[in-house]
Amino acid sequence: MPGPSRPLWQVAGKRDPEQEREAQAWIEQVTGQRFHPGRSYEENLRDGIILCILMDRLCPGIIQKVNTSGGDYKMMDNLNQFQKACVRYGVADVDLFQTTDLWDFKNIALVTQTIFAIGRTAYKHPEWRGPWLGPRPSEENRREFSEQQLRAGEAIIGLQAGSNKGATQSGQNFGASRKIIFGK
Repeated sequence: MPGPSRPLWQVAGKRDPEQEREAQAWIEQVTGQRFHPGRSYEENLRDGIILCILMDRLCPGIIQKVNTSGGDYKMMDNLNQFQKACVRYGVADVDLFQTTDLWDFKNIALVTQTIFAIGRTAYKHPEWRGPWLGPRPSEENRREFSEQQLRAGEAIIGLQAGSNKGATQSGQNFGASRKIIFGK
């Protein structure tokens, strides 16, 4: 369900229900906890408890304390701890949602993207044995070329667009021809 007093069109922008189901299933597998069936995807994530548990399962000890009670301030603290844990785990900060994105239900699609970013980052941690979320990220395939190979490449004319044989401007006639009138 959309957050309190937010029209559906503002909440459902770029959300992908299939990705949300995939993210939810992964979180439930990793944490061993089920989402509450009477609450929506975003409502289950909003207090940050299950997100903190997720990070602590991926990297034990990365979360200091999960606040399970204490009001809104403590629940928002869970989200802040989760975001800091993500950065320490290796998730790029450009992949992180802002606290208000989840807390105020402003951008749930970005929350899901963050969860997928965590899943991609988990591949880089050999101590994590799965389950996995999303495809394995590609790895760098660095190549070294000698000076001779680099110079040889400069002499080649690329013909990806076709042939350059017989390339002239003959026969080109664009637009109307110019009329020059003398004597006026």
